[in-house]
Amino acid sequence: MTGRLRPGLNIRYTPCLPPSPRIWQDPKWLSLAAAFFGFLLDAMDVLLYVFAIQTLKTEFGLTNAQAGLASAATMVASSLGGVVAGIASDRIGRRRTLIYTILIYSAGSGGTALANGLAGLIFWRAIVGIGLGGEWSAGATLVAETWPSHLRARAVSFMQSAWAFGYMAAAGLAAWILPRWGWRWLFLAGVLPALLTLLIRAKVPEPEIWRRRAGPAASWTGLFAPALRSRTLFSTALATAVLFGYWGLFTWLPGFLSAPREAGGAGFDIVKTSGWIVAMQCGTFFGYNTFGWLADRFGRRPAFCWYMIAAATLTPLYGTLPLWAGEGAATGLLLLGPLIGFFGTGYFSIFGAMLAELYPTNIRGAGQGFAYNAGRGLAASAPYLVGAVADRSGLGLALTLNAAFFLIAAALVFRLPETRATDLETVDGETVAS
Repeated sequence: MTGRLRPGLNIRYTPCLPPSPRIWQDPKWLSLAAAFFGFLLDAMDVLLYVFAIQTLKTEFGLTNAQAGLASAATMVASSLGGVVAGIASDRIGRRRTLIYTILIYSAGSGGTALANGLAGLIFWRAIVGIGLGGEWSAGATLVAETWPSHLRARAVSFMQSAWAFGYMAAAGLAAWILPRWGWRWLFLAGVLPALLTLLIRAKVPEPEIWRRRAGPAASWTGLFAPALRSRTLFSTALATAVLFGYWGLFTWLPGFLSAPREAGGAGFDIVKTSGWIVAMQCGTFFGYNTFGWLADRFGRRPAFCWYMIAAATLTPLYGTLPLWAGEGAATGLLLLGPLIGFFGTGYFSIFGAMLAELYPTNIRGAGQGFAYNAGRGLAASAPYLVGAVADRSGLGLALTLNAAFFLIAAALVFRLPETRATDLETVDGETVAS
């Protein structure tokens, strides 16, 4: 501020202003960093399985459908973990819940290294799933409550973009560890995220809006009160459709790239598969962050719809490319991969931003946790069903089925209110437009 002359004195003074917090002291940046790295490591632990899936099939003599069952167990458990963590975050805080869920998925990944068959895989991947669903619920709410309305979608999108880095981390670990030391050591590496909880506990505060919330946390049954019932049901239906399409596609993408051509795959080795996945995840990172800008600029619903239509168009093309492109399939898959990542994943931050804007603070965690993770549970059959179709028709053709669910999601999003530029204090006053 420019100095001024005090009346009667030829002395210039500058009023004292509180210093702006440094980025590593600013609550909104600390919260974003905690949620970003928590989600990155969460994705890594979840996706280690998809890179080891062909090895595990050989190790335990599993069919595609059986291997998909372990992924389905992760999704079913994640729905439970997300709902419980959402309720817990309303009661004990976003930060504490985030810490507990990171510890859970780290333990589940380490336990996977002890599996001796399909039952063991299902059990330990379910533990990972509980942490997966819970970490997203706590982290997304934490970010949404600490960032202003005009930047909220971009902040949540950046948090979600951690999934791309987690995917790349899983690809890199698989390429490095799997050929040298085997799948058990690969899953043991998934214990390392537990160290992040020490930093979160020391540095990250609870959101101010949560600390000064009015009244205790509401019961999750409040999600079905007359004022919220419609948005809860349609949010859950939207999450179900999009998660079926996503998990049906991306659970099997590494397997599709590494499966032999006679099984409908691309026939790549693990190193080449990992390289193609890294290229895809570069597109995913830009897809997330572009979506955040579009959602803040044009609205949550139109941005989501554009992404869904593009994903539905690209998925059949990508899945059938090895069937008709011959020797050019490898180049085609490399070029299309970033676009699949961009449009097939980048829309996910709509859930962190829009769901936060649909529910008041005393039930926000429960609302986000229930709608997103109940949808995940209802979509849990996707890896199994795509695997079952792949056993009959090949993986490439099986992947094309997911396009229909992307189109369903594009239609469902318009049954929810547009929440762009919503102030969370307004939601607490129950004056959000519907």
